[in-house]
Amino acid sequence: MHETAAALATARWPLTAGREADWLRDLTSDDGLTGFMPPALPDAVWVLHSMYEHELGPTGMAYVEYERRVLLGGGPEIVPGLDPADVMDAVPGEHPGPHWRRLRWTELARRIGDPTVPEGRLPCNSSFPSIAPRPWPVGIQVPSEGGMDRAAWNRLITIFTEHSPQGPDTPCLAYYSPLLHGADDFDNLHIRTGTLADAHVLYDHPEEDGWSPSNLWPRDQSWVLCTDYDLWATKVAGPTALIEALLNDGDLEAVRLPWAT
Repeated sequence: MHETAAALATARWPLTAGREADWLRDLTSDDGLTGFMPPALPDAVWVLHSMYEHELGPTGMAYVEYERRVLLGGGPEIVPGLDPADVMDAVPGEHPGPHWRRLRWTELARRIGDPTVPEGRLPCNSSFPSIAPRPWPVGIQVPSEGGMDRAAWNRLITIFTEHSPQGPDTPCLAYYSPLLHGADDFDNLHIRTGTLADAHVLYDHPEEDGWSPSNLWPRDQSWVLCTDYDLWATKVAGPTALIEALLNDGDLEAVRLPWAT
């Protein structure tokens, strides 16, 4: 019988002791409430979460206004050519569907005259100051906050596998911030253990509600990933060869932020 991704994740990623993150506490001098944000080890890069644009373009209506009209009973006439299902049924972290295309941060930045990431800031909901703090247009789906999109997660795991001495057999640990679990338990760290071979299915773990881990690292601590609960990007710290591979990968959009290494 074929095992589903959810069943595989349950079987291959059991919970383990919270003390496994003690080294991250020491490394970051933090409690990991939003994720343990590592320094460079010795290098670091930020992988920007994917955003998408509808084939109609950004339109002239804010998402919040569009949502209000849909909830009042409106349909495709609100924005001609835009089906409410294309917008309202989107699942965070997943590709929104056939009428949407990937919109890279660099493309949007060029279009509106903003830096890809403003100097001194981290990638978050205040990025693209020409748009923020005004509501985003309904034709652009903003990056997922606090969790990686599935496509980027899968690609990262592939690259981690290529740059880990034990390849797919590399033992790893995955930490989930208490904020990903309803902020119910701040005393017991929520950590799972498994291997890189099975890391793709973590995205479908039935007990993690669609969240990618706040931190993922190999047992040898040679690299570490951090997806902060409040950010639109994931930091990866590790050897320069790994960081260069992420920067040069055509499927990911990764940037060095000198002020956040």
